[in-house]
Amino acid sequence: MSAPGPALAADLVVVAHLAFILFAVFGSLAALRWPRVAWLHLPALVWAGGIMIVGGICPLTPIENRLREAAQGPTYDGGFVDHYLVPLIYPPGLTHRTQLAGAALLFGLNAVVYGLVWRRRRIGTS
Repeated sequence: MSAPGPALAADLVVVAHLAFILFAVFGSLAALRWPRVAWLHLPALVWAGGIMIVGGICPLTPIENRLREAAQGPTYDGGFVDHYLVPLIYPPGLTHRTQLAGAALLFGLNAVVYGLVWRRRRIGTS
């Protein structure tokens, strides 16, 4: 049986991790409405894309695993994306090449949206 405190904390880390990923992917859309969001979103975007490029593991993953161990619950190898998201959105046999393509897509889509943000801002100040 797992201890409720660490198990709940591990679940909250998962929620925070997913929220961060969603913000990294879609935060530029918020910047369309609130341009100052870009000051928070751009570092998140660079961090998330950088993790994908180097094939690294986000620091939240080991924190979650330590909390799961403390709760005497199951842990997992690899990263958050590999454990929770890859089975949902990537085919079996994820390669570094696929991660690089994902990073390119992440940066490309956000560049388009930030182009719109920049254009709106430029038109608004003219």
